[in-house]
Amino acid sequence: MYVDAAKAGLIADMGAQNWTTLCVIASFMDAAGNCYPTQEQIARYLGVNRQTANRYVKRLVDYRWNGRAVIHAVRDRSPSGTWQNTRYTVLPISQLAIFNAQPEAIEGG
Repeated sequence: MYVDAAKAGLIADMGAQNWTTLCVIASFMDAAGNCYPTQEQIARYLGVNRQTANRYVKRLVDYRWNGRAVIHAVRDRSPSGTWQNTRYTVLPISQLAIFNAQPEAIEGG
């Protein structure tokens, strides 16, 4: 996490619930920002039931900082056509990174 997330007001604007949900999803992040947690994993790490976790994730996906998403969700299909886990991509504006990734500079909202 980069200090700009707090200093620019991102965390205050998004609120504790969205921030916590973002951090849980980001704990599954690869170097490209992609995450593949299951609904059950998200719920367990948030300490809530699966339905509540799904509401939290929807709010986070709908959240915008300065008109921009902090996370993107895509539900992929396998080559056989069955649904796979949702792929979340933690976007650089979120101020979360892993390995040597760099966030974007952000300005207060």
